[in-house]
Amino acid sequence: MADVIFFEKPGCAGNNRQKALLAEAGHTVHARDLLSEPWTADNLRPFFGDRPVAEWFNRSAPAVKSGEVDPDTLDEAAALALMLKTPLLIRRPLMQVGDRRDCGFEAERVDAWIGLAAGAPEGKLEGCARAGMPPCPPPKATD
Repeated sequence: MADVIFFEKPGCAGNNRQKALLAEAGHTVHARDLLSEPWTADNLRPFFGDRPVAEWFNRSAPAVKSGEVDPDTLDEAAALALMLKTPLLIRRPLMQVGDRRDCGFEAERVDAWIGLAAGAPEGKLEGCARAGMPPCPPPKATD
């Protein structure tokens, strides 16, 4: 079983479900607050691997949903700059096991990487788990 460093948005129902799936599979989850982590381009970039830049983004983020940020038009440097300024844009969770890092919770991918109990579950495991609900309020500024 793996020790998983799991960067989440605290209180996110989707992240809670993902953590429960990891724990059910016998993994130890070390949750960290994605929004308050002191990110730099150098320590954030490895989580995205060879994924296209557009896949680095949380498609449920208010700035993406409103069209203020269009992930399909950004290059790597611009995307990282936006994410460092506004961590809600980062696709979550970010996970690290040993030296390997990944973003998002694609069940089949996670199952192939570290294993999930009874394989990859069906259903929506990314994005807002609160269907039909208004968006979560943005986090309070921490000055």
